Amino acid sequence: MPEALQVDIERDAAIETWFGIGGRADRLARPTSVEELRQCVALDPDLKVLGEGANLLVADGGVRELVVSMERLNAVSIGDDGLVRAQAGADLMRLINDTARAGLSGLHTLAGVPASIGGAVAMNAGGAFGNTFDHLREVTTIDRRGNVRTDPASAFDARYRDGGLDGRIVVEAVFQLTGDDPKEVRRRVKDIMAKKKASQPLAADCAGCVFKNPTLSTDLQGIGEAGQRVSAGMLIDRAGCKGLTRGGASVSERHANFVVVDKQTARASDVIELIDAVRQRVDAAFGVALETEVVIWGER
Repeated sequence: MPEALQVDIERDAAIETWFGIGGRADRLARPTSVEELRQCVALDPDLKVLGEGANLLVADGGVRELVVSMERLNAVSIGDDGLVRAQAGADLMRLINDTARAGLSGLHTLAGVPASIGGAVAMNAGGAFGNTFDHLREVTTIDRRGNVRTDPASAFDARYRDGGLDGRIVVEAVFQLTGDDPKEVRRRVKDIMAKKKASQPLAADCAGCVFKNPTLSTDLQGIGEAGQRVSAGMLIDRAGCKGLTRGGASVSERHANFVVVDKQTARASDVIELIDAVRQRVDAAFGVALETEVVIWGER
C-alpha cells in the first residue's frame, strides 16, 4: 500500500464507551478517509468498529482485534431537496438538531437515541417514535475484503434492532427527509426528549437499553399474547430486578432496562454478572429469554 495512506495505529489504547469502564484495545485506528478504512480492513478483516460507544461494553480483558474508531469520518451535507448525507462517524443527535433547524422532518423521531450514524444504521436504532430505516434511502458500505458499494436501503433485510448488513461496515448513509416548519420540528424533538428524560436515567453513567424487547412465544396473562413484542424493562421490573446490584453496577431504579455504574468501583465483569442475573430472573419468572442490545467485546 502507498506509504501516504499508512494509517496510524495506537497501541494499548482506551476504548471510549458510555459505561466508561472495561478493557483496552491492543490496537486502535482512527481512519480519516475511505482509503484508510480499506487499509484497516486489509490489516484485520475481523476488526471491530467503534462509533459512539453508547451500546457497548468492553470486557476487562480488552480486545485483541483491531478497533477502528469512525470518529473522523464524520462529514455531513444537508440538501435543499431533503437529501441528507452523513458519514458513519457523524453524531446522530447533532444531525437531528441540524436537520430540525433546517426545517426537515423525519430524523426527529430518533431524538435521544445515542448513536453514530454508522451504528444507528447497523442496528436499525430507534424506539417508540421511529427507527433509522424509516427514512433511509441508501447506504454505502465496505465488506471485509475491502469492497465498497452503494445499495438502496430496501436491499437490506432490516428488522428490529438489526440493519441486516451481514457484517458489512457502514461508510455513509443517505436519508430522504420532508420539508416542514423548523419551529414545529424542534418542538417535536423537545417533546420526545422530555418524555425520555422523565423515564430514563440519561444523566447517569450507563449505556442505552441493555436488552432488546422480546417477542412472546406464548401467551402471558397480564403481559401479552404470543407473537407480541413487549417491554424488556417491564419484564425486568416485574421480576423484581430494579435496584439489583453486582459490584459497582446496578439495575436503574428509574428504568429497569438500564444498568448504571459507579466508574470508580465498577468493572465490566460486574455488568456482565448483573446481565446474567437479570436474564435468569426473567427466565425463571416468565419463561422469556432476554437478548442483549448492548454489545460485549473482548476477553472476559
